Amino acid sequence: MLAPNLDAAHPLEIAAADYEIVRRAVEYVNLRFRDQPEVEEIARASGVHPRALTDLFRRWCGLTPKDFLQAVTIDAARRVLSESDNVLDAAYELGLSGPGRLHDLFVVHESMSPGEWKTGGAGLVVRYGFHASQFGSALAMVTPRGLCGLAFADEGEEDKALADMRRRWPNALYIEDPVATAPYAARIFDQQTWHPEDPLRIVFIGTDFEVQVWETLMRIPLGKATTYSSIAQRVERPRAARAIGAAVGKNPMSFVVPCHRVLGKNGDLTGYHWGLTRKRAILGWEAGQLCKEWGGA
Repeated sequence: MLAPNLDAAHPLEIAAADYEIVRRAVEYVNLRFRDQPEVEEIARASGVHPRALTDLFRRWCGLTPKDFLQAVTIDAARRVLSESDNVLDAAYELGLSGPGRLHDLFVVHESMSPGEWKTGGAGLVVRYGFHASQFGSALAMVTPRGLCGLAFADEGEEDKALADMRRRWPNALYIEDPVATAPYAARIFDQQTWHPEDPLRIVFIGTDFEVQVWETLMRIPLGKATTYSSIAQRVERPRAARAIGAAVGKNPMSFVVPCHRVLGKNGDLTGYHWGLTRKRAILGWEAGQLCKEWGGA
């Protein structure tokens, strides 16, 4: 069988093919990061040659595996959280200038009416499609008003991801239309299309409280992290950390609305709807983008 021509493939298709190996590498690094494993050890655990792993990581995030290990955000997140009593306040002050503002997606958003949410999306037409991304297969869902959902699926679990998203708005009409969703996926995952003069338009479908939490998540800059309790303070519900956690968990737009930047009180990674390994991968990839922006790559 002929090997795939990676030079002729689209960068996102290459990244999607890379992700399964990256996923194994990230899982291993998470288990052994305290030991600071060498590239050879990580490569063995990932099932590839060390040189192949190095080349893969350069394609995937522009860093070597060793650089990526240093960028893994578990300890970095704890460090960030220890620097401020309210990291989200600091993020508000610092996040609108310099690298990573609004995670460089330049998103504008609106919300559907409470009535549209209460009816379970009755009368709403949602077009969907699966697309390649740096973090595996991505399910994009759009309405005439903009992107309404973004989920991730591991290989072979696309139907499960679609069913999960459909449960959020059970009465909507769903039409498989990857041609309609492809421009949104390209805008989200290809940094070359991130332009402030042409922002990505998204639409929230949720309760007023959930939308308030999701809007707050969008203010966490790339490379920063916050806690559920800090978000509760921001939305003036200081005793509602559990409700905040539930709203974060219902975020319908992974990556675009960066719920992956919310950590436990002590800086620990906590539950993530699309899997903790993917959360670590996204955080590490983002750290790599910051390193490149600051000239560290």
